[in-house]
Amino acid sequence: MTTTTTLLDRIIDAHGGARWADVSTISANRHFGGAFWGLKQVPGIAEEGRFTVDLREQRASLDHFGAADLRTEFTGDRVAVVRATDHGDELVEELVEPRASFAGHVLETPWTPLQLAYFTGYAMWTYNTEPWSFTFPGVQVEEAGPWTEPDGQTWDRLRVTYPDSIATHTPTQTLYADADGVLRRRDYEVDIAGASPSVEYMTGQTWVDGLLLATERNIFVRDGEGHALPEPLIVSIRIDDIVVS
Repeated sequence: MTTTTTLLDRIIDAHGGARWADVSTISANRHFGGAFWGLKQVPGIAEEGRFTVDLREQRASLDHFGAADLRTEFTGDRVAVVRATDHGDELVEELVEPRASFAGHVLETPWTPLQLAYFTGYAMWTYNTEPWSFTFPGVQVEEAGPWTEPDGQTWDRLRVTYPDSIATHTPTQTLYADADGVLRRRDYEVDIAGASPSVEYMTGQTWVDGLLLATERNIFVRDGEGHALPEPLIVSIRIDDIVVS
C-alpha cells in the first residue's frame, strides 16, 4: 500500500516536524533594509534589534524600537510601545484594534510608530512561526499545483487562508516549496498599504535546535504575470543569533 504525503506534511517535516510542538518561542537579532521604511516615513525605528515570537499564540515583541529602552508588545487586537525602567515596564502608548487605523491607506500613506509596531509585529510572527502556524485552529490550506520560476526551478504551491483571529498581510497567501518541502517563496498583498502585490523569497535556511529557519528574506513588487520585479528591493530581512526555547 502506498501512503500519500500531503504537501503540508512534507513542508512541516522538512522544517523540523514534531519538534515544533516542543517549542514556545523563537528570538533573534533582526536587520531590516529596503525602500519601504523610508516610503512609510518611519526610517530608523525598527531596523535593528532583537525580536521574539510566540509559537503557541499570536504574540510578538521587538526590542530597541527607536530607543534602547523601548520595545513593542503585539497581539492581533492590540499593539503597544513599552519603556523598561528601574521600577518595571512603563506604557508609552498603545493602540487597540490597530487594523482599523489603516482605513483608506494607500502605499504612500505615512505610518505612525504604533502602526509600524503593528506591521512589524504581525510580519515577524507570520514569517518566523511558519510552517507550524499553518496547523493553527481556523487556518485552511489547499494545494495549488506547480509553478516554474524564471530560472527553471519548479516549486509546489500551497494556498494558506488565515482566520480573522490571525493578523497578517492578507487573509489568503500562496507559499511555494521546493522538491524537499523547504519553503522558498510567498505571494501576498499588503492590505494595510494599499493591497500592494508582493513576492517574498526565503533563503539562508539554517538548522537551529531542530528547526529549519529562513535567515534571509527579500521582498519585491509582483507583476501581473506573477513574477517579481527585480527593482526596487522593497524590504530585506536578515536574522542571526537565533534562540529556540
